[in-house]
Amino acid sequence: MPSMLDAVVVGAGPNGLTAAVELARRGLAVEIFEAAEAIGGGARTEELTLPGFRHDPCSAVHPLGVGSPAFRALPLARYGLEWLHPELPMAHPFPDGTAAVLARSVGETASSLGARDAGGYRRLLAPFLGHWDSIAPDILRTPWLGLPQDPVAWARFGMLAIQPLNWLARRFQDEKARGMLAGLAAHAIAPTSGLATSGIALLFALAGHEVGWPVPRGGSQAIADALGAHLADHGGVVHTDFEVRRLDELPPARAYVFDTSPTALARIAGLGSAYRSYRYGPSVFKLDYALDGPVPWTAPEARRAGTVHIGATRTEIDAALHAAVEGADPSVPFLITAQPSLIDPTRAPAGKHTFWAYGHVPHGWTGDATEVIERQLERFAPGFRDLVLARAVAGPPQLAARNANYVGGDTACGAFAGLQTVLRPKLARVPYATAHPAVFLC
Repeated sequence: MPSMLDAVVVGAGPNGLTAAVELARRGLAVEIFEAAEAIGGGARTEELTLPGFRHDPCSAVHPLGVGSPAFRALPLARYGLEWLHPELPMAHPFPDGTAAVLARSVGETASSLGARDAGGYRRLLAPFLGHWDSIAPDILRTPWLGLPQDPVAWARFGMLAIQPLNWLARRFQDEKARGMLAGLAAHAIAPTSGLATSGIALLFALAGHEVGWPVPRGGSQAIADALGAHLADHGGVVHTDFEVRRLDELPPARAYVFDTSPTALARIAGLGSAYRSYRYGPSVFKLDYALDGPVPWTAPEARRAGTVHIGATRTEIDAALHAAVEGADPSVPFLITAQPSLIDPTRAPAGKHTFWAYGHVPHGWTGDATEVIERQLERFAPGFRDLVLARAVAGPPQLAARNANYVGGDTACGAFAGLQTVLRPKLARVPYATAHPAVFLC
């Protein structure tokens, strides 16, 4: 090891690993220090229920992974990362047994919304189709990196994206379109009246058409493993089981890059109250299932989808999100679910399936949402409970204990609210720089 490293990265989640790879590819000496026993952070895969059933404790479906400009610039397939695409990226079933779908085809998606809204959906997406390679970098980049690649498309997208989803929903007449868009916006874990929630819906819809909503073969751990192997090929070193409590526990380096929460960074680097105004958001209640067969969805489209959103109406979805934000116990939760074993046979023994589901709950909530989540699943897939062989339950305390970045169980690592939707972790010309000239957040 050199007397002084070029960079030390704290945290081996996808952001930390990607930052380390980018530095190492440029010939810099880089080491990562990770508190857990394995790399991955939110991209892990484990046998949480029964032997042979491989579950993703956090992220499972990766439209912004396969579509990431950073990942697309790396030869991760060479290191074993293979994206598997379901027949339908997403289905949103309704109580009458029908469903709206997010298909790779805009036409198929539009048709599923009904005759009155099909044209409106086509017109909404038309300006952005075929432009993912310019739009995605412009949307996902940090705002101080200069002018966007495609200023016209960026401005047009931004004018829509900044709106609350409730405004965007007024373009549509029927519940299928409104409900599907609300479900897409709910990935922000914020009420649909919130600033820029339309942007989340548009981004996920566009990703579905342009790059898909795939899962990695073998589980999300494959993403971390590919990044780790690529890093090793460039001389990077990873230390696991090393919890960093103070900056002086780390080797000398020209720069320290933190893949942690802002508050953890402030504590470790001795930055005091630098992030005292940073807000954390609602949590999730996560369930991983080992099933005796596929989920018996009433809507046939849901049986072909990798991801299934569960919420009967836009109003019902918004009420569930408001309850989580306002500290109320969940009663009729909006659910985001995934069926990776439908397309990846490595996830479960022959004839069996894994199932991934979560609903939203208040920050730090200590209750048990298993019953209300399964009641909601039974509403759209009668007989679901009869297939359950085992379940792994993780509420906010368990999520926070598993990953220190999930403060209060907030898997988004920060509230999607106010200026924090676009300027995080703080209002500054370069928000990821800190008062310490050698310390950065990634």
